[in-house]
Amino acid sequence: MPQQSLSKLSHVIIAAGLRETKTSTISHVFIAACPHGKKTSTISHVTIAACPRGTKASTHLMASTDKSPEPTPAKGPEPTPGKEMGVGQHMIDKSAMMIQSLEPIKQISHHSCTFAIYSHDMSRQIETHHYCSRLNQNFIQCAVYDSDESDARLLGVEYIVSDDIFETMPPEEQKLWHSHAYEVKSGLLVNPRVPELVGKPDLENLAKTYGKFWCTWQADRGDRLPMGAPALMMSPQAVSPGLVRAELVHERDAKYSISSESLKSSRVDIPEPEIINPLADYWKQHGKGFAIDIDETEIKLRAPFP
Repeated sequence: MPQQSLSKLSHVIIAAGLRETKTSTISHVFIAACPHGKKTSTISHVTIAACPRGTKASTHLMASTDKSPEPTPAKGPEPTPGKEMGVGQHMIDKSAMMIQSLEPIKQISHHSCTFAIYSHDMSRQIETHHYCSRLNQNFIQCAVYDSDESDARLLGVEYIVSDDIFETMPPEEQKLWHSHAYEVKSGLLVNPRVPELVGKPDLENLAKTYGKFWCTWQADRGDRLPMGAPALMMSPQAVSPGLVRAELVHERDAKYSISSESLKSSRVDIPEPEIINPLADYWKQHGKGFAIDIDETEIKLRAPFP
C-alpha cells in the first residue's frame, strides 16, 4: 500500500488520503478524506476525517477513533474517580439550588431513550437517554446521558432541527447529521413511562427531524473520565451495520416493561418524510463515517473580530 502523503495547511497538519485526495478550505479546520480520492472541505480548528468503515483515519495527537487514547489514567469498570460526596457538600448543593434560578435546566421537558452508533465504528452501539428542551418549535437541544439514574454520566449533546431548517445547511454540514424517521417508526425511540397516546404527537414531529450528536465521553470503551476527542454518533437504521443488536433492545425493553415490536405496530400510521436528504446518514450512501483528530496549532494572539 502506498505511503500516505502529508501536507500542511494553515496551522493544521492534514493527512491526505491515498491516491488523489482533493482538498479545499474555509478556515482552519480540515475534513480529510481517507483512501481513494475523496473530496474534502473544512470547518474549524480540528481535523474531521471521513473513512470507509473499518479504515482508521490518520491519528495525530489524539483521535476520536482511538480505541484507548494514550495516556489513559482512568480506565476500567470502577466508578468515576473521586471522593464520595459528604453531607456538607450535599447541603451546599441544595442551598445553591434554592437560591439560583437554573432556568436552562428547568426548560428540560422530556426524556427519550434510544440507541446511538459511533460514526467511525458502527460495531459500537450504546443505549442513550436524552433530556431535551426546546428553543423554539423547530429546534431542540438535548443533554445525553448513559442512564436515567441519579449517577448517570453525561455522554454528550444532541441538537435536533426540523427538516426545513436542515435543508438550509451547507452540504458539508449536512453530512454530520442523521435522520430520525426509522428510529421513531421502529419503536426504538421511546419516552419512558409516558403513555404512547400522549407522546404520539411529538413522535410524529420527531420523525421528520434531523439530529447531530457529539459524544464527549466514550464510557462504553471503559473510560472512567471523558477522554480524547468528541465522537460523532449516528442513529439506528433499517440496514446493516445500522441495525441495533437485539440484546440491547431486549435489555432496554425489559427495564421499562415495554415492547419495541408492539410500539412499532402502534406507530404504523405515523407519516414518514416524503424524502430523507441523502447527505444525512452519510454512511448509508457512501460507506464512510467521520472522526476527529486533534492537532497542535499556533495560538492566535489577535482577535479575528473587532
